[in-house]
Amino acid sequence: MTNFEDIRPYNDDEVKPTIKRLLNDAGFIDTISAFKLAGKPKWLRNLLRPLVKQRLNKELGAINSVKDVQTLCEKYVHRVIETTTTKLSFSGLEKLSADRPYFFISNHRDIVMDPALVNFALYHHGLETPQLAIGDNLLQKPFVSDLMRLNKSFIVKRSAAGVREKLQAFTDLSSYIHHAHSNGNSTWIAQKEGRAKDGVDSTDPAIIKMLYMSQRKSGLSFSEYMNWLQIVPVSLSYEYNPCDLAISEELHQKRSTGSYQKTEGEDIRSITTGITGLKGDVHVAFGTPLAGNLDDAETVATKIDEQVMQEYRFHDSNHIAAELISTEAQTLRDHPLSKQKQAEFMARLDSCDEKMKDIFLAMYANPVLRRLENPPS
Repeated sequence: MTNFEDIRPYNDDEVKPTIKRLLNDAGFIDTISAFKLAGKPKWLRNLLRPLVKQRLNKELGAINSVKDVQTLCEKYVHRVIETTTTKLSFSGLEKLSADRPYFFISNHRDIVMDPALVNFALYHHGLETPQLAIGDNLLQKPFVSDLMRLNKSFIVKRSAAGVREKLQAFTDLSSYIHHAHSNGNSTWIAQKEGRAKDGVDSTDPAIIKMLYMSQRKSGLSFSEYMNWLQIVPVSLSYEYNPCDLAISEELHQKRSTGSYQKTEGEDIRSITTGITGLKGDVHVAFGTPLAGNLDDAETVATKIDEQVMQEYRFHDSNHIAAELISTEAQTLRDHPLSKQKQAEFMARLDSCDEKMKDIFLAMYANPVLRRLENPPS
């Protein structure tokens, strides 16, 4: 037994028992049925449920290891990419080596697709995929936790209540990440707890402080430890956010009333929409590992933000939105705007309620506007 039994990913010897548990979980079967038969009436989904379970038994019955799980997940991610993106590209992978672990920290635009695309890129570049940090707020059902931990995920206890409990949760998380890296495993985490719903990507210094919490008595300075982790900023850019209308509504309510109350099952709907919705062109940019004087969390966060912003790949959707807000944004565009892309974006904008169109536009424009305000040095 280790100190991480309740948060670590599952090992190979736990794969078979976990799959058996999943196949006997009615909630899991119902969720997969709804996903595979999306758009079909409920009565038909219920009718076909035994066939879905039979197919799952056959598909998952051949899974014996975590590597097998990763191979199966790659197939599903590949299918999602083929059906929801028009183009997927990567950059910066040549900076990475197969002989050492990294700490990947990315901007956060989609709950599932962000780490899935990071994994997909590394997998197809012949590099070991990282272990993934996932908040326990998304693990409302036991089968979801089982699924994620099968796929090299470790749990971040965001639901911890009280100062002492939160401090212990952060310390355990810090210790686990150190443990993973000491054993040659890369890890991934989002740069802040929630998605960047307004299109402004910024790293929460608290995440950086957490990394060092378990190492204060190690003899390594903060800067030495940050260098040891080999922090790699990752910048993900989606041409379209499948959840853009829902996010605009949420941000409008917060602006109008000061708060927003999630409805039951909203996180699951966001996850499903993010996976199945149109994303257009997508780019994943891997930055340069941070090195040098990394003396405090704010410095590290700033360096991550600089790379995420500078490596962000603008799409026509970003340019169109930015130029509707500021004519100066044209200076950052090096090509004519596609008439087709303009028509596509304006159709999405027209489907947005008038009172929240400014929020919708800002979501797409902010990456360009921030670059305009912070040109490369």
